[in-house]
Amino acid sequence: MPPIELSAPLVLLLFGTGFSAGFVDSIAGGGGLIALPVLLSTGISPQMALGTNKLQGSFGTLSAAYNYIKKGEVKPGEAWTGALFTLTGAGTGAWAIQHMDAQFLNKIIPFLLVTVFLYTLFTKDLGTGTTQAKLPQNLFFLIFGLALGFYDGFFGPGTGSFWTAAFVVVMGFNMTKASGFTRIMNFISNIVALAIFMIGDNVLYDLGLCMALGQVLGARLGSNLAIQKGAGFIRPIFLTVVFLTIVRLVYLNYSTLA
Repeated sequence: MPPIELSAPLVLLLFGTGFSAGFVDSIAGGGGLIALPVLLSTGISPQMALGTNKLQGSFGTLSAAYNYIKKGEVKPGEAWTGALFTLTGAGTGAWAIQHMDAQFLNKIIPFLLVTVFLYTLFTKDLGTGTTQAKLPQNLFFLIFGLALGFYDGFFGPGTGSFWTAAFVVVMGFNMTKASGFTRIMNFISNIVALAIFMIGDNVLYDLGLCMALGQVLGARLGSNLAIQKGAGFIRPIFLTVVFLTIVRLVYLNYSTLA
């Protein structure tokens, strides 16, 4: 594939896209809904777009995770077991996607996301405060770290939504704390997937780094607003992202069938 010429308009487009994706992703996940279509519009292959997206997205999740930790919403000592199991799950998933067909997940995940969407929509006080955890934390991370880490390495769309919902519903976190922990887990699985794409030579570093600068700034702004404004700010953005992810996956299923 011939190299992409980084003209001034393209650099501005990539930076702006990275900023928007980082802003949204730091609050509710789903930054790939913004970034991937723009990367694909440059004419690069889907594999190259996915790998480059993981590069720029890793900067955003790292920036947001650091901000949540710095502001005291997340204690790193509480997240290390989750990071370990997520790392294991993501590595396994990234390996498995090279040997299996992911199409069956295309058909299952929209239904699971619809459940998350409806439950969040109709449970008005969900995530507004802290409630009693339903599982011990290490057991929670064992189950969800392996499962969602595997899913993100294997397939990906909606991972942040599933993590946030799991932290709120199962662990009783408020929306702000759940968003912080989600960014840490997303960063871990992003790094694993990025390593796999780098080994496969499916990353365009010039495009990815242009977007990464915007990601860092957008993620910092978005995480600051999420921390300051709390559940009332996060909830509508979370619902919007989940809804758009559902629409995207249903569209992909329809396009495949057509």
